[in-house]
Amino acid sequence: MGQIYLENIRTYSHHGCMKEETIIGSEYRVDLWVDADLTVASSSDNINDTPDYVVLHQIVVDEMKIPSRLLEHVAQRIIDRIKSTVSGLNHIRVRVSKINPPIGGDVQSVSVFLEV
Repeated sequence: MGQIYLENIRTYSHHGCMKEETIIGSEYRVDLWVDADLTVASSSDNINDTPDYVVLHQIVVDEMKIPSRLLEHVAQRIIDRIKSTVSGLNHIRVRVSKINPPIGGDVQSVSVFLEV
């Protein structure tokens, strides 16, 4: 068993409940963790024996381009797309963070964390 981490994937996206958020957009950060059996890949040194990091990254970037009102919805879409695209994963965890959210206070970020 093993884990693959894609951390601090940065995007400029258009999510939010306020109309201005979807028009102007803002900075986001996504962290992705997947559990998979990495035994064969650790011996074979063959990319075909492990989940492809490039594919995982592209799924996150593609889903972040689709506007949603809620970060929860974006995170679930990322999970669903990974589950339907990448085989051999035992567990998926994703955290979507909005940097400097417009919530009326000095907050570095707000995050949603989902796992299956």
